[in-house]
Amino acid sequence: MFINITDSKTADNKGSAGGLVNYLEKENRLDNAQQEYWFNQTDNLYAAYEVRQKIDNNIAKLGRNDAKFFLVNISPSQKELNHLFAENNREQVKELLKGYAVLVMDEYARNFNRANIKDSNDLIWFAKLENYRYYSYEDKEVKEGLKKRGERKPGEQMHIQVIVSRKDAGNTVKLSPMNNSRGRNVEHSKKMGEFDRVAFKQCGEHIFDQHFKFDRGLHDTMAYANVIKNGSLEQRRQMDILSAGEQFSPDKDQIKELAEGVAQQQFTTPQKMMASTGTTIGKFLDVLLEQTHIAASPQSDRPKKKKKRGQGYRY
Repeated sequence: MFINITDSKTADNKGSAGGLVNYLEKENRLDNAQQEYWFNQTDNLYAAYEVRQKIDNNIAKLGRNDAKFFLVNISPSQKELNHLFAENNREQVKELLKGYAVLVMDEYARNFNRANIKDSNDLIWFAKLENYRYYSYEDKEVKEGLKKRGERKPGEQMHIQVIVSRKDAGNTVKLSPMNNSRGRNVEHSKKMGEFDRVAFKQCGEHIFDQHFKFDRGLHDTMAYANVIKNGSLEQRRQMDILSAGEQFSPDKDQIKELAEGVAQQQFTTPQKMMASTGTTIGKFLDVLLEQTHIAASPQSDRPKKKKKRGQGYRY
C-alpha cells in the first residue's frame, strides 16, 4: 500500500483548488468514459464545482502564502488489488476502495491528536477514484527511452486521490500534515496539530489487512521497504534475520511487529530485538537451523553405494 501526502513545497496549493480538481477530472474527459463522481464520508455524487467551492471557501485566516489544501494519494499494490478482485467484480472493488478511503481519512483526522478532531466528519475532504496511471519523467522506463511521458501504465492501476482542506470542518482549526514536531515545539503543535506521517501510512496498511483479511508478507510491508531503502547497516541486519525466520515462524504478526520496531530504531542489536519477545537470538537461530535440516532431510534417505577399495570420488 502506497500512501503519500504531497508536500506543499512541490504542490500548487496556496491558491484555489480549481486547478487540481480540473486535473483530477481528466478520466471523465476520455471518450466513452464512465463518469466518476467525487465522494467523501457522507455522499458519493459530488460534482467537480462543488468540490472546488467547498475547499476554496474553507480558508478562514489563512494567508496568501499558506497552504489551503493537501493531496493524499492512496494506491494499493498489484497484490492488494488482485486480492480484492479475486472475489469481487470491478464495481464492487471500486466501492470497497471508497469505503477504505473513508477509514484512511478517519485515521488522518485522529493522527493530529486534537481533542476536537476525532474522525473524517471533522474534516473537509473529497476523493476521486482513478483507473489509470501514466508514465512521468521520473519513471525509469522513460529515462531509459522504453516509454514516453504520458503513456498509460500497464496492469490494474486503480487508486484514489484525496483533496483535504487545511482547515477543519468548522473552518476554525489549522491542520497541517507537514508538521511532524511530535511535541518538540509545543506551541507550534498546539496551533497546527502534530502529525506522524509514518504512523499514518502504517495505519493505512494495518486497516487494509484487517478490513480485507489480506495476508501481508514481511517483504510487502512498509517497514521492510523503508529499512531496505533507507535503513542503517544494523537495521538491515536485523531485518535479514526476520526475513530468514518468517517462513518458519508460527506467529507472522509478531514478525511484522518486530519489523516495525526495527524501522523505528527500537533495537540496537538483534539480541535486544529478540529479547523483546522473550526469545533469545540463539534460540531463534536454532529453530531456523532445525527447520532447514528437516526440509533437507528427505534427500538423505536415499541408500548410499559402497565405495570400492582404491576408488576415489569424482569431481
